[in-house]
Amino acid sequence: MTTTLPEARRPPEAADRDRPHRSSRVTGRRNWAGGLAGWLWLVVVAVPLYWTLITSLKAQSRYYAENPLVPPADPTLDNYRLVIESDFLRYFANSVVVTVGAVVPAVVLSFMAAYAIVRGRRMRVLRAMNGLFLMGLAIPLQATVIPVYLIIIKLQLYDSLLALILPSVAFAVPLSVLVLANFVRDVPNELFDSMRVDGAGEWATMWRLAAPLTRPAILTVTIFNALTLWNGFLLPLVLTQSPQRRTLPLALWTFQGQYGVNVPAVLAAVVLTTLPVLILYAFGRRQLLSGLTAGFSR
Repeated sequence: MTTTLPEARRPPEAADRDRPHRSSRVTGRRNWAGGLAGWLWLVVVAVPLYWTLITSLKAQSRYYAENPLVPPADPTLDNYRLVIESDFLRYFANSVVVTVGAVVPAVVLSFMAAYAIVRGRRMRVLRAMNGLFLMGLAIPLQATVIPVYLIIIKLQLYDSLLALILPSVAFAVPLSVLVLANFVRDVPNELFDSMRVDGAGEWATMWRLAAPLTRPAILTVTIFNALTLWNGFLLPLVLTQSPQRRTLPLALWTFQGQYGVNVPAVLAAVVLTTLPVLILYAFGRRQLLSGLTAGFSR
């Protein structure tokens, strides 16, 4: 004779087996609207990239005579040769110097400031500094161009790469401090206490404990600031004048004349300028996305 236990007395495993698997049915449904929107967005992003690449392989004389979305019948690398021969390596070196020279001190200063704010949160001065950094996020770059220009003139740094590095460091610090402070705050206090018991000072604790545990955040702010500075256009336009101090975004004007624009050469320069950014993003996209998500989700 078979007896059936009441639902309240039945083992949990049996109840789970008899319960309909609603989650499997829900997850099995296909989101056609989301998939269609994803494909549309892919087309919106991919078509300009495709057009940029095929146009950079066209001759300037054939650019207006052919369909812009049809690949060239006789692709040529003359545009890339023209770009490289037009001091592209000089502009590339200037961009590297400005990017590295601004990112490295900005990340180091931001990490030390974030550590001081988190570990010394009871000090009134550090709380005020944290509020000052947060206020820096509300000030756009465009609103400070004239004051920055006057300061650079007073310091006699106009038309130099240092004139681009110093303001870039200042504008990169606020967001970097915000992201790094959230990661430093997640480090357990027990680890700091154990380092203090072992006789380590704050300096050793910061670099031997906090820095290795916040490596994803450090990579995040490094990649994000590097991408921002590499694509920067406003500061080089305002703070430099001679062609020897141009960076890559500003150097694209070289292929623009008074009565026309060499579109294939401009797009070839765009492709060469974008390659380092794509390589950097390909290697650090996981750290970038995870770090930004953690930094803004709290």
